[in-house]
Amino acid sequence: MTPDIAGFSITADQARRLNKRGDQHKHDHGHAVIISGPAGQGGAARLAAHGALRIGAGLVSVFCSHQSVSEHAARLDAVMVKPFDGQSGLEEQLLALKPAAVCVGPNFGLGADSRSKLIQTLPVPIPICLDADAITLLAREPDLIRSSTQSQVVMTPHEGELRRLIPHAFDQTTCRITLAKTAAQEFGCVVLFKGETTIVAQPDGYCVAIDSRTFKYATWLATAGSGDVLSGLITGLMARGFEAFEAAAVGAHIHVQCADAIGPGLIAEDIPHAVPSVLRRIISSKAIDIEQRPTP
Repeated sequence: MTPDIAGFSITADQARRLNKRGDQHKHDHGHAVIISGPAGQGGAARLAAHGALRIGAGLVSVFCSHQSVSEHAARLDAVMVKPFDGQSGLEEQLLALKPAAVCVGPNFGLGADSRSKLIQTLPVPIPICLDADAITLLAREPDLIRSSTQSQVVMTPHEGELRRLIPHAFDQTTCRITLAKTAAQEFGCVVLFKGETTIVAQPDGYCVAIDSRTFKYATWLATAGSGDVLSGLITGLMARGFEAFEAAAVGAHIHVQCADAIGPGLIAEDIPHAVPSVLRRIISSKAIDIEQRPTP
């Protein structure tokens, strides 16, 4: 375990909330919306969407351009495909979907259109997971997120992305804990710093670690699209009502457990399919503690 930082494990209360009750319906578990990038580059958005659906979001939509509708529709069934009309008014169109959480970044693009969509998405008063291209865009214009009043934001950078966000910090230290804390404090959001030991940090400096070295096959997560699924897991958890920090930590923990369940040969498409068995094990292992807690 990384020194001077708490290791994360899922609590009985979190396991209870991961489960679903018979008196609930799909709308009780939130609508997760994944904003897609340019036509022909939608695979990452679909991976995130499947992650959000498998973690239990009641509804999941891919929000995309009209040019991308047929591409997504051909590959998605339980996930809805919602086209947006042009670049202007995106915020209003997004809010019309009544999302409980939004994911922006997987294969989002780095051009002017993508920048415009990001600028219109950040003010939306809904939990947001920022990944991949969204992080790169913010590294170019960090004031975009610093000026946001949204408190429930998770950024999920790998080392290269985090270096672009806080290059000055990398000049001063190689400590992953310090780097994650610095980014969280500077940008006022939860930062999930991906790596062999993933660090999840809050703006107030509190952080936890998910040490993949305790999982035999976690190294197989080093494959294209794995991080997109993680973003989907986090977005789905936020849609279900988990706070940003909690969603990031729980999502990362489930992500590495899925790798262990799949083993060698893992590709990103496998990860959502492993979620049910991992959830079943988590809920079952906490069953006694869950039963002792009254249901609100």
